[in-house]
Amino acid sequence: MSKKHIVVDPITRIEGHLRIEAVIDENNTIIDAYSSSTMFRGIETILMGRDPRDCGLLAMRICGVCTGTHYQRSIEAVEDAFDITIPKNARIVRNLIQGALYVHDHLVHFYHLHALDFVDVVSALSANPKDTAEEARKWAEVSGEFPYIDGESQFAEIQARVAKFVKQGRLGIFGNGYWGNEHYKLTPEQNLVAVAHYLQALDIQRDMAKMQAIFGGKNPHPQSIVVGGVTCVQDIQNPARIALFKQLLLASTKFVKQAYLPDVYMAGTMYADEATDSSATFTELMQGKGVGGTGGGLLNFMSYGDFRLDDTGFYKSALLFPTGIVYNGDLSKVEEVDPEKIAEDVTHAWYEGTEPLHPYDGQTIPKFTGLDKREDGIAYLKTDEKYSWIKSPIYNDTRVEVGPLARMIIGVARKDERITKYVTDFLTRGNLPVSVLFSTVGRTAARAVETVLMADVMLEWVDELAHNAASGDLSTWTEFDFEKVSVKTKGMGLAEAPRGSLGHWLRVEDGKVANYQAVVPSTWNAAPRDYKGRMGAYEASLIGTKVADPEQPLEIIRTIHSFDPCIACAVHVVDTKGKELGVYKIDTQCSV
Repeated sequence: MSKKHIVVDPITRIEGHLRIEAVIDENNTIIDAYSSSTMFRGIETILMGRDPRDCGLLAMRICGVCTGTHYQRSIEAVEDAFDITIPKNARIVRNLIQGALYVHDHLVHFYHLHALDFVDVVSALSANPKDTAEEARKWAEVSGEFPYIDGESQFAEIQARVAKFVKQGRLGIFGNGYWGNEHYKLTPEQNLVAVAHYLQALDIQRDMAKMQAIFGGKNPHPQSIVVGGVTCVQDIQNPARIALFKQLLLASTKFVKQAYLPDVYMAGTMYADEATDSSATFTELMQGKGVGGTGGGLLNFMSYGDFRLDDTGFYKSALLFPTGIVYNGDLSKVEEVDPEKIAEDVTHAWYEGTEPLHPYDGQTIPKFTGLDKREDGIAYLKTDEKYSWIKSPIYNDTRVEVGPLARMIIGVARKDERITKYVTDFLTRGNLPVSVLFSTVGRTAARAVETVLMADVMLEWVDELAHNAASGDLSTWTEFDFEKVSVKTKGMGLAEAPRGSLGHWLRVEDGKVANYQAVVPSTWNAAPRDYKGRMGAYEASLIGTKVADPEQPLEIIRTIHSFDPCIACAVHVVDTKGKELGVYKIDTQCSV
């Protein structure tokens, strides 16, 4: 059997540095895959010895995208440790900040990070603008909405702008794509619709970021969440601020429903043959039958649950996204999540350690063992040894996938009324089988479904906040005496980030952080093999994928992007031959 080794490094259009190596057979089908984060920061070690009330401001620097999520999870871990229940206004405001992040993050991911895996920009230049307008109306009708734009002149203008870029050789953000690859399946008109929305989304996402800043103080890195509640008192008291949030939300929701959702229907339909190998009914899927499609992966899904809907306290509240575990794609069975069953293994990660450890006892001790420089001059991962800076999380000694697809799967398995309605409505309108969800396309579709759901429920929350403030309830913080609490305690903040299950764990001794560990969504998904040789979600999702052109591994990038990788900033950069590109020394005392 003839095999070929493909190295894709770096994976672009993500946050951070990621390398994928894949082995393909004589039919160009992937038979083995390895995921490696080529970065190290060590934020957790920076938090050691600090006042736990300050951790959130530093922990949010773990990521430059979902900063507020790490911020809130860190704050909640401290609140859990000291048994603090926040006021209703604080709960709603935190939900609104996080909800705005979800809508913003999902939109940016689809258009500016993932869409070009489905959309051939150059093909759009040959589209007929009149037919493009009709195409836009067609897919909007599928979603039950008016199209965001459907004017022939509007599409002609956008087409002319892109053509000008191409003619001048200034493709910019559209440069270096695999244009013309045979695994692009949209028509020229469909490509032009998507390119138009891509450009418009650049403007829309700015308003979505403003929503986060209204109650968060700024974006990125909001600063209004504190242990015990929130500090944005004047914003809660001012009806104009709440009204502005709602105005921006309504404008964002319009684009989500009239552009984003129709585009996902369009892509999902045109790539449906890759999304499923069966036409399983909803009932059959509930019985664990008919699962399968390109990019399906582990088929084990986990959600910690998130967005509290009442004020009964930590891990007691009703949740918008329910908690649970589904194994082997069987929606007929769902288990509760037990935090005690979470552990991290470092057998194939560049850290010291000999056994899986619970995050409360976790260690972050770097042990880089290098790459394998072979005769062809390329530095390959030592896949039989350590090969990634990401640890390998396991739940109940099982590898799981997390993210929007997991949340939708868990919601349906739980028979959650709201989630089930949104998922089944999407599938019904698109005339798609339920089994389409277990695929690269399904992962992308689940994120769009979640975005629509989130936009709708946020309208309920913002009205709830306005009503509560108008009724005279202006409480935003629960007073507590830090000096009188236990000198030795521990807490965890377990909830969901846009990309999946996120947990922060800390132990406190003598009022200082004795240990701190964060297990992020991309840790669960992008991790290397564990101590039993079992693949992580990225790796498993690539197995069986057929690559049209090994020199243009579009299919690998498409599937990896469907997870929306978020792997934080690197300390140094090396090329594929292991050559150091540069060393920089920062003078922190330099004045400007």
